[in-house]
Amino acid sequence: MILEMKVPSPGESITEVEIATWLVSDGDYVEKDQAIAEVDSDKATLELPAEASGIITLKAEEGDAVAVGQVVCLIDTSAEAPEVGSSSTAKSESPATAVKAETPAVAHSEKATYATGTPSPAAAKIMNEKGLTADSISGTGRDGRITKEDVLNATPAMGSFAPGASRSESRTKLSMLRRKVAERLVSAKNETAMLTTFNEVDMSAVFALRKEFKDAFKDKHGVGLGFMSFFTLAVIRALKLFPAVNSMIDGKEMISYDFCDISIAVSGPKGLMVPVIRNAEELSFRGVEDEVKRLALRARDGLITVDEMTGGTFTISNGGVFGSMLSTPIINPPQSAILGMHNIVERPVVKDGAVAIAPVMYLALSYDHRIIDGRESVGFLVAVKEAIEDPITHLMDGDVKKALEL
Repeated sequence: MILEMKVPSPGESITEVEIATWLVSDGDYVEKDQAIAEVDSDKATLELPAEASGIITLKAEEGDAVAVGQVVCLIDTSAEAPEVGSSSTAKSESPATAVKAETPAVAHSEKATYATGTPSPAAAKIMNEKGLTADSISGTGRDGRITKEDVLNATPAMGSFAPGASRSESRTKLSMLRRKVAERLVSAKNETAMLTTFNEVDMSAVFALRKEFKDAFKDKHGVGLGFMSFFTLAVIRALKLFPAVNSMIDGKEMISYDFCDISIAVSGPKGLMVPVIRNAEELSFRGVEDEVKRLALRARDGLITVDEMTGGTFTISNGGVFGSMLSTPIINPPQSAILGMHNIVERPVVKDGAVAIAPVMYLALSYDHRIIDGRESVGFLVAVKEAIEDPITHLMDGDVKKALEL
């Protein structure tokens, strides 16, 4: 029996996917539920499992865009599994077949000695003067012969480089996910009145809390006490104080939310991914750290689903993990604002009238000025700063151990 495998729908509103990688070859024997391909949608990369066991025949190439419901391969379910140690693709060859297979190579060798890559005498003279090699020049003469003009055209571009230096280039097709990210970023720049405001935050209080309680927190909950939980809870507090930042435009209307679905930008094997922490306002420090770890691991392993990246009312992006000092993050549409975190550097600050050294992070809030005014944007960022610089008061209600569930 021949089974037609069709592309399943990876999520609502997705009508097309792209074959990113075939994990099997045409003619291979596959087992039921074995991953046979990775497919890219505009939101995630998903594995395609075999629906039955049998010999597979591929009907699409890597890089092909295929519609949801389109047949991408056939599986002959009547085929028997190959015995251990045997190869389904191994074929015996007669002496006549072997001789025939060698013939094109011999013909190619003879042809190569005629002109391919061989410079003309005039070209050879210039190449010797300029220190160029034949493999660095593409011949346009008959059968690929290198002409004087080929050398002269190559000399200006090659003259400033050492002889034999690599000058190769490669082209790689962008994945559907990467192309969609690019489209969304360009759309955000072109269709929003985006503005960025900045502030700096003294991380001393957070450093002190982590130094004192991180070991106990890890022993109790099995997860580290990182910066993301402090910033996520600080953002939630600020969103409650300035609900316009937790809103978005839909035509001529503004939609505001009484919940905080926080998107966190993480780097995955296929590029930037933005999974969502649902109802983050209901989570404690432990809850946030658990979700951040879970989503980051799923993104890293390519297991993140479309549903886990859909929605979100506000985004946090931490470029500081890569060493970024300052940036202007781009809004994640249709959201109206994004907070950019950056690296922490010891800087001189004034405390109680004296100069002291403190770990300082620059913060950036990019926002859509169509619905968020300067008062809300600046006030929001100040509220985040207040919570980070005094987390015991603003995030822990004065009880550190209770807040950390120790």
